Amino acid sequence: MKGELAKNICRYRKEKGLTQEELARKLGVTFQAVSKWETAQTLPDITLLPGLSQLLDISIDKLLGYVSYDKQITIYEEEYKTQEYYWGIVPSKMCLRVLELMPPTTRLKLLDIGCGEGKDAVFFARNGYDVTAFDISDAGIEKTKHLADNAGIQVKVFKADILDYRLDTNFDILFSSGVLHYVKPQLREEIFSNYKQFTNPNGLHIFNVFVNKPFIDPPPEKEPTACKWVSGELFTHYHDWLIQECSEVIFDCDSSGILHQHAMNKMIAQKCQCKRTQK
Repeated sequence: MKGELAKNICRYRKEKGLTQEELARKLGVTFQAVSKWETAQTLPDITLLPGLSQLLDISIDKLLGYVSYDKQITIYEEEYKTQEYYWGIVPSKMCLRVLELMPPTTRLKLLDIGCGEGKDAVFFARNGYDVTAFDISDAGIEKTKHLADNAGIQVKVFKADILDYRLDTNFDILFSSGVLHYVKPQLREEIFSNYKQFTNPNGLHIFNVFVNKPFIDPPPEKEPTACKWVSGELFTHYHDWLIQECSEVIFDCDSSGILHQHAMNKMIAQKCQCKRTQK
C-alpha cells in the first residue's frame, strides 16, 4: 500500500497542477514531507487523508489504491448488456497490419488496451498471439470472455481504468483502438512513458485516437469523460521511436444510429534498439 499511495499522491497532484510546495502549503506541512510521501520514505498522518483526498479530488479509497466502481463510468455499459455486439465481431483493419508487421512466428505477448467487447483481442488470440486485454466495462469483459470461449481460445481479460492502470510487465505489442480519447491531457506523458518503458525491444505500438476538427460536428454520443486531442499530438509522444505509419482519416459512422463523421489519427511505432558505432 505504501508504494501505491506514493504513486497516487504524485500522480493526482500533477493532475491537479499542484507543485509539492503548493500541496504542502494547503495541508500545513513542509514540502519535504510531501517529497517523502511521493518517494515512499514516509506515510502521511492518517488525520491528513481527508484533506489530501479533497485537495486531489479523489476518494480516500482511490488514494490508497482501492478503486471502487460504484457508478457507471462508460456510456457503453448498458449497450454492451444486449446479446448483440455493439461494435460487431469483425476485427479492426489495424489488426491485419499487426499480422503483417509482426506475425506470431514466436510467442508474442500482446496487450489490447480498452478491448470493449473483445472482437480484436479474440482475433489476435485466434491467430496465435498471447493476448491480455482490459476494459472498464463489466458487460464488455463478460462478452469478451464469451467470444473467446466460443472461439475455443484464451484471452486474459480483466477490469481496469485506463487512467489508473499502469504496466509492470513487458509486452511485444500494445494495441488500442477507439479508446485513447479518454486519457486526460495531464496524464498523457506519464501513461505513454509507462507503455514505452514496458515494451520489449523492436516491439510495436498500434494506436488510434479521435481528433477534433472545426469542420466536423461533435458526435451524437454524449461522453462526459472524453478529452480533446489535436492532429499530430499522438505522434509527438513517439519522437524517439521509429514511426512506421502515421495518417489522418475522416470516416462516416452510424454506431449510435445517427450518421455522423469522425476524424482519426492512426499510428504504428516501433521501439528500435540504439546502435553504438565503434571507433
